[in-house]
Amino acid sequence: MKKIALGLLFGIFLISTANIQAQESAESKSSLNSGTIDSQFDYIYSVSNNFQEYKVVKRSNLDKLQSNILDSMKTMRSEVLQLKTQIGSKNDSISSLNQVLGQTETAKQEAIAAKDNFTIFGIGIHKAVYSSFMWLLVGALAVALGFFSFQYFRSFKKIRKAQKDLEEVQEEFDQHRKNTLDRERKLKRELIDAQMGKA
Repeated sequence: MKKIALGLLFGIFLISTANIQAQESAESKSSLNSGTIDSQFDYIYSVSNNFQEYKVVKRSNLDKLQSNILDSMKTMRSEVLQLKTQIGSKNDSISSLNQVLGQTETAKQEAIAAKDNFTIFGIGIHKAVYSSFMWLLVGALAVALGFFSFQYFRSFKKIRKAQKDLEEVQEEFDQHRKNTLDRERKLKRELIDAQMGKA
Protein backbone atom coordinates (compact mmCIF):
# COMPACT_ATOMS: atom_id res chain seq x y z
CA MET A 1 0.00 0.00 0.00
CA LYS A 2 2.92 2.19 0.72
CA LYS A 3 4.30 1.35 -2.66
CA ILE A 4 1.02 2.25 -4.38
CA ALA A 5 0.76 5.53 -2.47
CA LEU A 6 4.38 6.27 -3.24
CA GLY A 7 3.83 5.36 -6.91
CA LEU A 8 0.73 7.62 -7.06
CA LEU A 9 2.56 10.44 -5.41
CA PHE A 10 5.48 10.01 -7.82
CA GLY A 11 3.06 9.90 -10.81
CA ILE A 12 1.31 13.08 -9.65
CA PHE A 13 4.70 14.74 -9.26
CA LEU A 14 5.75 13.71 -12.77
CA ILE A 15 2.45 14.88 -14.29
CA SER A 16 2.59 18.26 -12.51
CA THR A 17 6.24 18.71 -13.51
CA ALA A 18 5.37 17.88 -17.13
CA ASN A 19 2.44 20.32 -17.02
CA ILE A 20 4.64 23.07 -15.57
CA GLN A 21 7.28 22.44 -18.24
CA ALA A 22 4.61 22.41 -20.96
CA GLN A 23 3.20 25.70 -19.64
CA GLU A 24 6.66 27.24 -19.44
CA SER A 25 7.41 26.00 -22.94
CA ALA A 26 4.09 27.38 -24.24
CA GLU A 27 4.64 30.69 -22.42
CA SER A 28 8.21 30.95 -23.66
CA LYS A 29 7.10 30.20 -27.22
CA SER A 30 4.21 32.60 -27.07
CA SER A 31 6.20 35.31 -25.30
CA LEU A 32 9.37 34.84 -27.31
CA ASN A 33 7.36 34.69 -30.53
CA SER A 34 5.64 38.02 -30.02
CA GLY A 35 6.24 41.38 -28.38
CA THR A 36 9.19 43.73 -28.32
CA ILE A 37 12.79 42.77 -27.55
CA ASP A 38 12.42 44.45 -24.13
CA SER A 39 9.35 42.35 -23.28
CA GLN A 40 11.18 39.20 -24.43
CA PHE A 41 14.12 40.04 -22.12
CA ASP A 42 11.65 40.67 -19.28
CA TYR A 43 10.02 37.32 -19.95
CA ILE A 44 13.34 35.43 -19.93
CA TYR A 45 14.30 37.15 -16.69
CA SER A 46 10.97 36.17 -15.11
CA VAL A 47 11.12 32.49 -16.14
CA SER A 48 14.80 32.02 -15.32
CA ASN A 49 15.81 30.15 -12.16
CA ASN A 50 17.95 31.64 -9.45
CA PHE A 51 21.24 30.11 -8.48
CA GLN A 52 22.92 32.06 -5.72
CA GLU A 53 23.36 35.54 -7.25
CA TYR A 54 23.02 34.29 -10.85
CA LYS A 55 20.13 33.68 -13.18
CA VAL A 56 19.99 30.33 -14.90
CA VAL A 57 18.48 30.71 -18.39
CA LYS A 58 17.41 27.88 -20.66
CA ARG A 59 19.57 27.51 -23.74
CA SER A 60 16.50 27.22 -25.98
CA ASN A 61 15.19 30.57 -24.68
CA LEU A 62 18.57 32.22 -25.29
CA ASP A 63 18.72 30.76 -28.82
CA LYS A 64 15.19 31.95 -29.56
CA LEU A 65 15.95 35.43 -28.18
CA GLN A 66 19.16 35.61 -30.22
CA SER A 67 17.24 34.58 -33.35
CA ASN A 68 14.56 37.20 -32.63
CA ILE A 69 17.22 39.90 -32.08
CA LEU A 70 19.03 38.97 -35.30
CA ASP A 71 15.73 38.99 -37.21
CA SER A 72 14.87 42.39 -35.72
CA MET A 73 18.33 43.73 -36.62
CA LYS A 74 17.98 42.36 -40.15
CA THR A 75 14.57 44.02 -40.48
CA MET A 76 15.94 47.26 -39.04
CA ARG A 77 18.92 47.17 -41.40
CA SER A 78 16.53 46.65 -44.30
CA GLU A 79 14.38 49.54 -43.08
CA VAL A 80 17.48 51.74 -42.61
CA LEU A 81 18.58 50.88 -46.15
CA GLN A 82 15.12 51.73 -47.48
CA LEU A 83 15.14 54.98 -45.51
CA LYS A 84 18.61 55.83 -46.85
CA THR A 85 17.36 55.14 -50.37
CA GLN A 86 14.28 57.29 -49.75
CA ILE A 87 16.44 60.07 -48.26
CA GLY A 88 18.79 59.88 -51.25
CA SER A 89 15.81 60.02 -53.60
CA LYS A 90 14.32 62.95 -51.68
CA ASN A 91 17.70 64.73 -51.65
CA ASP A 92 17.86 64.27 -55.43
CA SER A 93 14.30 65.61 -55.71
CA ILE A 94 15.17 68.55 -53.46
CA SER A 95 18.30 69.23 -55.52
CA SER A 96 16.33 69.16 -58.79
CA LEU A 97 13.59 71.33 -57.23
CA ASN A 98 16.23 73.82 -56.04
CA GLN A 99 17.67 73.87 -59.54
CA VAL A 100 14.20 74.47 -61.02
CA LEU A 101 13.60 77.13 -58.37
CA GLY A 102 16.87 78.83 -59.30
CA GLN A 103 15.92 78.76 -62.98
CA THR A 104 12.47 80.10 -62.14
CA GLU A 105 13.99 82.88 -60.02
CA THR A 106 16.34 83.78 -62.89
CA ALA A 107 13.43 83.78 -65.34
CA LYS A 108 11.43 85.94 -62.92
CA GLN A 109 14.28 88.45 -62.60
CA GLU A 110 14.65 88.53 -66.38
CA ALA A 111 10.89 89.06 -66.79
CA ILE A 112 10.95 91.90 -64.25
CA ALA A 113 13.95 93.44 -66.00
CA ALA A 114 12.21 93.08 -69.39
CA LYS A 115 9.05 94.63 -67.94
CA ASP A 116 10.96 97.55 -66.43
CA ASN A 117 13.15 98.17 -69.51
CA PHE A 118 12.46 98.85 -73.15
CA THR A 119 14.53 99.72 -76.19
CA ILE A 120 14.63 103.00 -78.09
CA PHE A 121 16.89 103.17 -81.16
CA GLY A 122 18.62 100.00 -79.99
CA ILE A 123 19.42 101.44 -76.54
CA GLY A 124 17.95 99.74 -73.49
CA ILE A 125 16.35 102.24 -71.11
CA HIS A 126 14.90 101.61 -67.68
CA LYS A 127 11.31 102.82 -67.32
CA ALA A 128 12.17 104.93 -64.26
CA VAL A 129 14.93 106.72 -66.21
CA TYR A 130 12.61 107.18 -69.19
CA SER A 131 9.82 108.49 -66.94
CA SER A 132 12.19 110.92 -65.22
CA PHE A 133 13.53 112.10 -68.59
CA MET A 134 10.01 112.59 -69.97
CA TRP A 135 8.90 114.57 -66.90
CA LEU A 136 12.06 116.67 -67.16
CA LEU A 137 11.30 117.30 -70.84
CA VAL A 138 7.69 118.20 -70.03
CA GLY A 139 8.91 120.57 -67.31
CA ALA A 140 11.43 122.18 -69.71
CA LEU A 141 8.72 122.59 -72.36
CA ALA A 142 6.36 124.09 -69.78
CA VAL A 143 9.05 126.59 -68.71
CA ALA A 144 9.78 127.41 -72.38
CA LEU A 145 6.05 127.85 -73.06
CA GLY A 146 5.73 130.12 -70.04
CA PHE A 147 8.76 132.18 -71.14
CA PHE A 148 7.55 132.54 -74.73
CA SER A 149 4.01 133.32 -73.56
CA PHE A 150 5.40 136.03 -71.29
CA GLN A 151 7.50 137.42 -74.17
CA TYR A 152 4.51 137.26 -76.53
CA PHE A 153 2.20 139.10 -74.15
CA ARG A 154 4.91 141.64 -73.43
CA SER A 155 5.49 142.16 -77.14
CA PHE A 156 1.74 142.20 -77.71
CA LYS A 157 1.41 145.01 -75.16
CA LYS A 158 4.21 146.92 -76.88
CA ILE A 159 2.58 146.40 -80.27
CA ARG A 160 -0.80 147.60 -78.92
CA LYS A 161 0.89 150.64 -77.41
CA ALA A 162 2.73 151.29 -80.70
CA GLN A 163 -0.53 150.92 -82.63
CA LYS A 164 -2.27 153.28 -80.22
CA ASP A 165 0.60 155.78 -80.53
CA LEU A 166 0.46 155.40 -84.30
CA GLU A 167 -3.27 156.06 -84.29
CA GLU A 168 -2.74 159.14 -82.13
CA VAL A 169 0.05 160.37 -84.43
CA GLN A 170 -2.19 159.62 -87.42
CA GLU A 171 -5.02 161.59 -85.82
CA GLU A 172 -2.64 164.46 -85.04
CA PHE A 173 -1.27 164.28 -88.59
CA ASP A 174 -4.78 164.25 -90.04
CA GLN A 175 -5.73 167.17 -87.79
CA HIS A 176 -2.52 168.97 -88.73
CA ARG A 177 -3.15 168.37 -92.43
CA LYS A 178 -6.71 169.55 -92.08
CA ASN A 179 -5.53 172.64 -90.25
CA THR A 180 -2.86 173.16 -92.86
CA LEU A 181 -5.39 172.83 -95.66
CA ASP A 182 -7.70 175.25 -93.90
CA ARG A 183 -4.86 177.70 -93.49
CA GLU A 184 -3.83 177.22 -97.08
CA ARG A 185 -7.36 177.89 -98.27
CA LYS A 186 -7.59 180.88 -96.02
CA LEU A 187 -4.27 182.17 -97.33
CA LYS A 188 -5.34 181.55 -100.91
CA ARG A 189 -8.57 183.41 -100.29
CA GLU A 190 -6.71 186.22 -98.66
CA LEU A 191 -4.30 186.26 -101.60
CA ILE A 192 -7.13 186.26 -104.09
CA ASP A 193 -8.90 188.94 -102.09
CA ALA A 194 -5.70 190.97 -101.98
CA GLN A 195 -5.17 190.63 -105.72
CA MET A 196 -8.76 191.58 -106.43
CA GLY A 197 -8.49 194.52 -104.10
CA LYS A 198 -5.45 195.86 -106.06
CA ALA A 199 -7.20 195.42 -109.28
